[in-house]
Amino acid sequence: MTDWLNNLTASQQFALFTAVKVLAAFSVLMFFVAYVVLVERRVCAFIQDRLGPNRVGPFGLLQPAADAVKAFLKEEITPRYVRKAFYILAPMLAMMPAILNLAVIPFGSQLGSQRMVLADLNVGLLYTFGIVSLGVYSIVLAGYAANSKYPFLGGIRSSAQLISYEIAMGLSVIPVFLYAGSLNLNDILAAQTGPNRWLPFLPNWFVFQSPMTLLAFCLFLAAAFAETNRTPFDLPEAEQELAGGYNVEYSSIKFAMFFMGEYANMIIASAILVTLFFGGWTLPWFGLDQPATTLAAGLAHLGIFLAKLGVCLLGFIWVRWMWPRFRFDQLMRLGWLRFVPIALANIVVTAVWMWWQAK
Repeated sequence: MTDWLNNLTASQQFALFTAVKVLAAFSVLMFFVAYVVLVERRVCAFIQDRLGPNRVGPFGLLQPAADAVKAFLKEEITPRYVRKAFYILAPMLAMMPAILNLAVIPFGSQLGSQRMVLADLNVGLLYTFGIVSLGVYSIVLAGYAANSKYPFLGGIRSSAQLISYEIAMGLSVIPVFLYAGSLNLNDILAAQTGPNRWLPFLPNWFVFQSPMTLLAFCLFLAAAFAETNRTPFDLPEAEQELAGGYNVEYSSIKFAMFFMGEYANMIIASAILVTLFFGGWTLPWFGLDQPATTLAAGLAHLGIFLAKLGVCLLGFIWVRWMWPRFRFDQLMRLGWLRFVPIALANIVVTAVWMWWQAK
């Protein structure tokens, strides 16, 4: 195997290792999608004093496999009155933003000689926001294609929600790259290493670096809930009002793709949150805040990132079963009259603070 690899040209080796990393990242994403659903159902059961899924496999661990088989084998019904081309296209688009954003997430520093990122773009942060904004198209198309009032209302709500919170989310992270001086996600991670100037007993992650970056984290977190259509901002679905919203007319694997897309987007949002504000794969208490020089350190960095990702996902799940849903007018008012002005003020304060420090 080693001789065969050595006989490949540099471009062939690059293509091979990139394909392996793509496959590995996609497999991890699908594994997390399957088992985050299971964790959510178990957490919900715990909060509501129920048992939850515990029959399929030991401790219910094979429940995601049973759900997948059920989704594939259920009868697929396409209503006669739908706009068929858009109806088929919408669920296909649901997963695409999450898959495309996998490319720029640094899951670790290095594993052997390979960097743990598929595409180390200089504009990685702009790339993520550009791709995330595409997620709304699947919901809007689903609402339009269903040719039914409840899905259509869900699609309209989703587009209005995106316009409101995409702006707030983009503005919220500007203080982060003002501090980091770069839009590259690895450079943003590098800016979170070393000692914390203001709170020496805490790591130098952006969530702890200054009041401005802490406020940026709070704004980004709230906007992430809205962008992923999670409670308390799940107005496009709103079962009590819209009977499920944009996915009412879908069944079988098409419905499952919307379901998978929601959880995949939640995972990517958590990964971006970890990268921007919680130091990504770094953990300074054990000296794991520098690029790995050994295989063990590389695996440790990967494990640290996945552990932080799991904690963020648990937060998303916990909030769903603890907070009530906002009314739609409250949602819009919060976005335009609170988040956007606060985010703009935070940018100005951060810029003035950094200018004053540089004098």
